[in-house]
Amino acid sequence: MKRLLFFVSFLSLNIVVFAQKEKANNYIKLYKDAAIREMKRGGVPAAIILAQGMLESSYGESELCKKSNNHFGIKCKDDWAGEKAYHDDDEKGECFRVYTSVDESYADHTNFLKSRNWYAFLFNLPPTDYESWAKGLKKAGYATEKNYAQKLIKVIEDNELQQYTLQGLQKENTDESNASTDVVADTVVNNSDEENFDEEVKEDTVVKDTSEIETKPVQDTTQKTTISTNDSIVVKTPNYTPDSIFTINHAKVIYVLEGTSFLSVANKYKISLSTLFSYNDMKPLDLVDKDRLIFIERKLKKGAVELYTSQGNETLYDVSQTQGVQLENLLQYNKNLKQDSKLSKGDKVYLRPVNKNTK
Repeated sequence: MKRLLFFVSFLSLNIVVFAQKEKANNYIKLYKDAAIREMKRGGVPAAIILAQGMLESSYGESELCKKSNNHFGIKCKDDWAGEKAYHDDDEKGECFRVYTSVDESYADHTNFLKSRNWYAFLFNLPPTDYESWAKGLKKAGYATEKNYAQKLIKVIEDNELQQYTLQGLQKENTDESNASTDVVADTVVNNSDEENFDEEVKEDTVVKDTSEIETKPVQDTTQKTTISTNDSIVVKTPNYTPDSIFTINHAKVIYVLEGTSFLSVANKYKISLSTLFSYNDMKPLDLVDKDRLIFIERKLKKGAVELYTSQGNETLYDVSQTQGVQLENLLQYNKNLKQDSKLSKGDKVYLRPVNKNTK
């Protein structure tokens, strides 16, 4: 009986979660274009607009939303001369704005934030920094819920709304975002395969002795220069060819030039933006800030060798990218370093767990 009750409870929970996801997907499909349009018009990130709309309107199903087209819970205030409706909120019978259309509601949300001095500081924040925007809205008093910022952030991350902010930052009529991905079908990374990849299989192919490493040019005439010792490796970075796929430590990677749209990279290789940033241990950006290696497959937790010897003028994050090792693991192996620690020439970086028997 207990097992049956547990099964019924589990099934019911899954149904609720699925229904909630379906509501979210429907809302996004209906209003993402309006959010992007308002972002371009007024500067409020599309991810924030959508997340607020979803929360404040209960995914378009609240009474205020259905009867008054009010998606953002904006109250009348002294400057409102339009139609009004009364609903219970923080107090009974509070006055809320009524709109003739959803578009009018979205436009008024932008105007509302732009016209209040206490929200002005938000427009100095990077549009891609949705966490600061969410916390700033709470700080400025948009909502009284204590966990309002956390709710916004969760909605954004659960539904990958950041991609719409990045779309809003793109120049209109660019070909990159709409380019067909058919031509790269043979080289596309299958996300389900990536997530289920057996890392132990990769580990079996890892070179245990750096003397076994064979260096080859990566579709370029510039040859890698490799100096091997018994326990470390020094690699002089080659001139990678942009857009060609190669591997570092068994993970697929490309070389991307400054100014390239991260969205175009994600679209080309059929990876979600959040996954792409996760693979590269990065916070969201709209454009590539400098020529850099971008992984389109998850990096391994261990390096090909135990130690890496720095050539100087690099950080632990740089090592994570050039050696194909997840940053959080490098931080565990090198507790004296931070991700932005500046390395000097000759500094040693552990790419694998430190052997306790090693002095």
